[in-house]
Amino acid sequence: MRSFLRHPSSIPVELRLCRQPAPPRQRLHNISLGGIACNSPRAFRRGAAVELRIRLLGDDVFCAGVVAWCQQQGAEYLVGVAFTDQDTLFRARMVEQVCQIEHYRLQREQELGVPLCCESIAAEWVAEHAAQFGQPGQQQL
Repeated sequence: MRSFLRHPSSIPVELRLCRQPAPPRQRLHNISLGGIACNSPRAFRRGAAVELRIRLLGDDVFCAGVVAWCQQQGAEYLVGVAFTDQDTLFRARMVEQVCQIEHYRLQREQELGVPLCCESIAAEWVAEHAAQFGQPGQQQL
């Protein structure tokens, strides 16, 4: 299993099968570009073409990927979605970084009991977490 970013559970994600065929199995043997892991109420077959939909800051963001692995965890599944080209990987990493910042903002607002400015909380998150974002062995928020 490769190092996959863990999507924050406070930011909902919809994972659905795509109608397009999955890439050939030999491409899935050694996925090196990485991806994200997210919770799902259902299992997905390894190699299935999927689309992630994340509602973020009032807009829907879509990223196409391939199921690299799927592990049952209680009543849910943790699904690793790999991105098989650099453009999609870059876009997905940027979206995930915004998700991490939004999760951090919600967490800090709950701790402090006051609304926080997006710009200032983003700067705080970047100062504290950006260097470790997506690095192997680093726990995501």
